[in-house]
Amino acid sequence: MEAAWLVATATMAVVVLAGLRWLHEWVQEHGLGEKRRHLPPGDMGWPVVGKMFAFLKAFKSGDPDSFVNSFVRRFGGVRIYKTYMFGSPAIMVVNPDACKHVLMDDEHFIPGWPASTRQLMGKHSFVDIVNEEHKRLRRLTAAPINGFEALNTYLFFIEHTVISTLEKWAGMGEIEFLTELRRFTFRIIMKIFLSEEGESEMQMLERVYTDLNYGVRAMAINLPGFAFHRALKARKVLVDTLQGILDRRRETRARNVYPAKKDMMDNLIDVEDDNGRRLSDEEIIDILIMYLNAGHESSGHITMWATVFLQENPDMFATAKAEQEEIRRNMPPGQKGLTLNEVRKMKYLSKVIDETLRLVNISFVNFREATKDVYLKGYLIPKGWKVQLWFRSIHLDTDVYTNPKKFNPSRWDDFTPKAGGFVPFGGGSRLCPGNELAKLEISVFLHHFLLGYKLIRKNPKGPVRYLPHPRPIDNCLAKVIKLHEKSV
Repeated sequence: MEAAWLVATATMAVVVLAGLRWLHEWVQEHGLGEKRRHLPPGDMGWPVVGKMFAFLKAFKSGDPDSFVNSFVRRFGGVRIYKTYMFGSPAIMVVNPDACKHVLMDDEHFIPGWPASTRQLMGKHSFVDIVNEEHKRLRRLTAAPINGFEALNTYLFFIEHTVISTLEKWAGMGEIEFLTELRRFTFRIIMKIFLSEEGESEMQMLERVYTDLNYGVRAMAINLPGFAFHRALKARKVLVDTLQGILDRRRETRARNVYPAKKDMMDNLIDVEDDNGRRLSDEEIIDILIMYLNAGHESSGHITMWATVFLQENPDMFATAKAEQEEIRRNMPPGQKGLTLNEVRKMKYLSKVIDETLRLVNISFVNFREATKDVYLKGYLIPKGWKVQLWFRSIHLDTDVYTNPKKFNPSRWDDFTPKAGGFVPFGGGSRLCPGNELAKLEISVFLHHFLLGYKLIRKNPKGPVRYLPHPRPIDNCLAKVIKLHEKSV
């Protein structure tokens, strides 16, 4: 009798749970009417949370690819699936052609980042603004970061910082290599955006950004103990600090005192639209928060992984080092440092960086939102639904890359992946405006590291954490050893 009761109870629980999932799917789709039939296959998950628990479980288990793979296994290789994540119904795209289509189509797709990201970055940052406002701010900020003249100007500071930083690390013993690299890249982006600010303020801001990052792709739960709650507190500190800097700048200008050379904050203060309107303090702060965050996170992580991959592959290390030695030998007599001309000769190193970007996938997913009903690969993307572009799955697609989980810079020899198959910095009108600066930082660092240093990790086989970005759990605890060769 007791066994029968247990069986009946278990059966009832299964029926109730299945009913909840069916009801959740019906609630999300019933307004579509007959158009429901054209949605791609998929799984909407549970009410409220959707598939978030499955997503978090996969990424925290050390096997992040198991999440998308579960859709492929259950629903076939269509590479477009329906789901419910980050509080919204969504279409997951893991097909390169479809990814390219969404990235290039500004008429039908606008940014669709989760509520947590929008709130943390601010309503005036690039993750939220659209159309002419986005184009205007991008024009203003792109050239001072990625333009030839800007990169040439930054190169001296970057190289000087690399040389002094590597020398310092070599004398520190065991360090958290990733943590120190993030400080290094943050120092560079701070110089570009807020050139006058002091070391103490810079260190404080860098620490606060760590908390901000952990909340960017978290569930928007504003309760103590949750990543989003800590990130909101971090944003408040950032806003207050940047407002203080902005106030000091305006006070200085009121006394008719202007800097000899403008940084990005100065440019944002001065810009006017066609009607003479200037940016508000809130707009300036949101733009700075976004750029300061994006401008050091990806560079720091990719530099670490590229260094680690090269150190783990002695033949690749030797090839990269030989290229850098040849570049040094061929520098004109009397030239004391690198120029952009030398950086552009780093062909193999460029492949190392691209391969690291592909394999590591700092931005594993990107978000858009459909502005009207769109049909993609024969499937409906309803108006208002989110579109998740799974860059990680695209970069590890066996139809595009042979043995995709193997680090192999030589795969880029005379190889161009299909459109939409390599998108580490996004694409279309929203291509990351700091991509060239990031590559310059990484190239200069690796140049000097290869010529004069080696890395000895304490836990080379240690576990990796994949949220918010792939990183060793120990932050790459290691020693930087200076070799007999000089790095300059």
